[in-house]
Amino acid sequence: MDGPQPPAPWEALEDILELSQKLPGDYFWYKDIPFPLGLYSPDSISQAENALDVRDDDIFIITFPKSGTNWMIEIVCLILKNGDPSWIRSVPIWERAPWCETIMSAFNLPDQPSPRIMSSHLPIQLFTKAFFTSKAKVIYLGRNPRDVVVSLYHYSKIAGQLKDPGTPDQFLQNFLKGEVQFGSWFDHIKGWIRMQGKENFLFITYEELQQDLQGSVQRISEFLGRTLDEEALGSVVAHSAFSSMKANAMSNYTLLPPSLLDHRQGAFLRKGVSGDWKNHFTVAQSEAFDRVYRARMRGLPAFPWDETPKTSETPEDAEPDADAPRPGP
Repeated sequence: MDGPQPPAPWEALEDILELSQKLPGDYFWYKDIPFPLGLYSPDSISQAENALDVRDDDIFIITFPKSGTNWMIEIVCLILKNGDPSWIRSVPIWERAPWCETIMSAFNLPDQPSPRIMSSHLPIQLFTKAFFTSKAKVIYLGRNPRDVVVSLYHYSKIAGQLKDPGTPDQFLQNFLKGEVQFGSWFDHIKGWIRMQGKENFLFITYEELQQDLQGSVQRISEFLGRTLDEEALGSVVAHSAFSSMKANAMSNYTLLPPSLLDHRQGAFLRKGVSGDWKNHFTVAQSEAFDRVYRARMRGLPAFPWDETPKTSETPEDAEPDADAPRPGP
């Protein structure tokens, strides 16, 4: 079965240009979570939360911002096309996997053939309630939060809808307090990981994709019920590599106007590596991060990135974590 085709409302970049001229670079709060004004609104979040149009063959790609969303979109698009790169080379990535919670919501796009791919950064307590009583599938991609901080800081410098990040130290403190777009990374991953064990939920990490892309693609394709032969598997791996995505205008966001994403200030697809945080964090910042991380993630199984950081222990500790958000109905 062919994957989704491009929805008409996104075919004209004029729509995006018009929207990009109205970005104030400020946030609004919806149920205690901050969202950037312009691309999102209280109504658009509420609409995503309460949408009824969830199909059993829908595929939702869920991430905290800057955790590899577009990499996963590219992989899933290629899997649905059995490795054929024609779709990813001819249709912008935001059309192939539109966002649930933006003003131009995926749920409002007409005539989308199945299976639909949809993207979301929503925490589980705000996610589409109808999903939880459906057979639709969620792929949740996690990433080392230290690398997320660094990537989000650089992204905030080029994205018109986001607040100026301030100094790296200020931004790190805001991140640890959950005062960045989509709120707390800790609450986000802890909320969604409670879905583990359900047959329609796959948790995978950015680090696993990097360590074994072929094995990860096989795992994702099996989760989606798609069998790839050796040739198709090789094609998915080759065309979803960072270098391929960075060179693909349909995937690197260079089609967007500078008012929305200013590539003169930096590339959207920056490095595509793990561990870059070590080139940015000071010793004091690393120790401060680790104190909060240990407290907030206490009691959870180890993640791939937990083996990497080695910072000294300090007598102080962060406040214990409150109950993380629970899955919707």
